[in-house]
Amino acid sequence: MSRVGAPVPALRAAVFPSNLGWMAVVWHEGRVHRIAFGHPCRQAALAAVGRLVAAVQRLDRLESTLRDLVERLQALAVGTPDDFLDVELDLSDRTAFQRAVLEQCRRIPRGQVSTYSQLAARAGFPGAARAVGNVLAANRVPLIVPCHRVVGASGKLGGFSAPQGLDMKRQLLQLEGALVRGS
Repeated sequence: MSRVGAPVPALRAAVFPSNLGWMAVVWHEGRVHRIAFGHPCRQAALAAVGRLVAAVQRLDRLESTLRDLVERLQALAVGTPDDFLDVELDLSDRTAFQRAVLEQCRRIPRGQVSTYSQLAARAGFPGAARAVGNVLAANRVPLIVPCHRVVGASGKLGGFSAPQGLDMKRQLLQLEGALVRGS
């Protein structure tokens, strides 16, 4: 058993530049475990995930599926549409409620937004808007689970935990062509 905060031997990472800043993708047994983005440099992206990672792999040594994911994330950062629904996620440590919310969030179409309350209802938990907000605040796979597409009931952007906060959320929504009141 590994000690708390120690790297998990099976977790690997790739760190790379994009138009949304430096990104890091962490995976476990072929499934994406975490994504960090919006960082000013390679070291900052790695620091965002580094304490969890046993090894950082060179991009030219990635297996084809992960190399493809890196290229898709870089393309997304310049506006290329991608729903990432084919990407497997490691959500094994999430509750059934959390998984339901994250899976429904994945299905919000590009260029559209949903409110926390609408997302709660679609996940099968009407009235759980605040709990949905908590799940999304802890979303460790942003972009693949596009939590930036979730807004407050009034249409205001609400919060966003990625670097640059609401400015990054606004940038992502503009990149997708979403029109959000109060933005």
